[in-house]
Amino acid sequence: MKRLAIGLSDFKHLIEEDFYYFDKTKFIEEVIKDGSQVKLFARPRRFGKTLNMSMLKYFFDIENKEENKEIFKDLYIEKTEAFKEQGQYPVIFLSLKDLKALTWEQMEKAIKSAISRLFSEYKYLLNVLDKFDTLAFENILLKNTELEDLKEALKFLTRILYEKYNKKVVVLIDEYDSPLVSAYINGYYEKAKDFFKTFYSTVLKDNSYLQMGVLTGIIRVIKAGIFSDLNNLSTYTILSDVYTDSYGLTEEEVEKSLKYYGIEQEISNVKDWYDGYKFGDSEVYNPWSILNFLRFKELRAYWVDTSGNDLINDVLKKITKNTIEALERLFNGEGLKQNISGTSDLSKLLSEDELWELMLFSGYLTVEEKIDHKNYVLRLPNKEIKELFRDTFLEKYFGRGSKLLYLMEALTENRIDEYEERLQEILLTSVSYNDTKKGNEAFYHGLIMGMGLYLEGEYITKSNIESGLGRYDFVIEPKNKTKRAFIMEFKATDSIENLEEISKEALRQIENKKYDVSLKQNGVKDITYMGIAFCGKQIKISYK
Repeated sequence: MKRLAIGLSDFKHLIEEDFYYFDKTKFIEEVIKDGSQVKLFARPRRFGKTLNMSMLKYFFDIENKEENKEIFKDLYIEKTEAFKEQGQYPVIFLSLKDLKALTWEQMEKAIKSAISRLFSEYKYLLNVLDKFDTLAFENILLKNTELEDLKEALKFLTRILYEKYNKKVVVLIDEYDSPLVSAYINGYYEKAKDFFKTFYSTVLKDNSYLQMGVLTGIIRVIKAGIFSDLNNLSTYTILSDVYTDSYGLTEEEVEKSLKYYGIEQEISNVKDWYDGYKFGDSEVYNPWSILNFLRFKELRAYWVDTSGNDLINDVLKKITKNTIEALERLFNGEGLKQNISGTSDLSKLLSEDELWELMLFSGYLTVEEKIDHKNYVLRLPNKEIKELFRDTFLEKYFGRGSKLLYLMEALTENRIDEYEERLQEILLTSVSYNDTKKGNEAFYHGLIMGMGLYLEGEYITKSNIESGLGRYDFVIEPKNKTKRAFIMEFKATDSIENLEEISKEALRQIENKKYDVSLKQNGVKDITYMGIAFCGKQIKISYK
């Protein structure tokens, strides 16, 4: 039984050690047939980007060509016309996935170290360089070069490789956006953008030594100016209709692997948990999750990585009422119609306005339907993402522990006085003044969303829906109609002294506007009416 290569992204090691491999070498043929000189592949994290780049490196590299030829034996690419390109070019493979830093000064050092490590792989070139190139090369190796001069380091390396082999060079840059995302999160985006714009463009544009450039990342940074000078760039995102199954696993691949490991009976459960991603016209599974399921044979969320969720956590800090309501609809299984341009500025992409595009390209949402070239209906892809997002969201608002469990038990068991006490405790001990200050209703809607996520499965939560003579704030409706439902109306006040009266006013509004009509029509008989008033961190609930 073959071992599973979880977290292993070196193609040669994977093949030579006989790990289980999903044959993606057709990707090489497609890359060769693709006429564009520079290609950018944008896919979610842990969908096989680095492994595919490693595969390209070993395929094209003129160094060790005969040795590398053996690792493609019996794979798809070996039987194609494209195999004649094997071992024909010098290759530069630079991975930036770990290039992250808290400050620009730290990033400068990290850039110098990354380029120095890259050049150390080509020290054999020192034997053929003249004294001027030798000095430049050694300065880069020893990190003595100014950052400004390192902007042309990759082009310099392509030139000396070309002169050595008399062959144009294949340049592979993995996770090109990782340092840019780090720069945005830590507040030095403009400085990073200025460096990387030149760093990429000098090697990829009008470079007579370049055979082909391939980049990978999660998002594409177009308007930010990173690639504004590149007129030879073709971008392939999850919305593109080519390379649709080069990343992620097809159902056929998943079924074959389940059968190999003797658990083919789990296919329907595996589909619910890890399928559902739409790349172009192909539906694919999350490969990281499949590999982990094959190993542990347990259905749970594997696609968890705190650092990988930095973008989503950053956006959640700015979340508003409208976002909460949209997320509620998604978690209730509804689609969400959104304009997705695919050409966003990174700094804008991190704002709430572009939340849906960020979530789509990061793998938290997928396309349910394409309406036209800019408008799509989005949905949550599977159970794993529901659970991952729920845990991330709930931890933000409630922290770890049993607070939310006890809070929601008190509510669903109709112990409203205890519910009020526990909610008051959460507000006093677990949130900041900025969350609950005047005018910031988003926090309270965050609590509502938390309720909906916690109760998902047994209840349906709804916000701002018409019923009776108006629109209620929030309803928790049981799927089992013999259970109790809850209608909540929220009111804000500037005066703590008026809290109780305001809460009674909210309760009267529920009754006077007959917000219970739709629940009763749905066959729910037991309903608790709750008027909730808040002033900063103070709340009061009136109910009947």
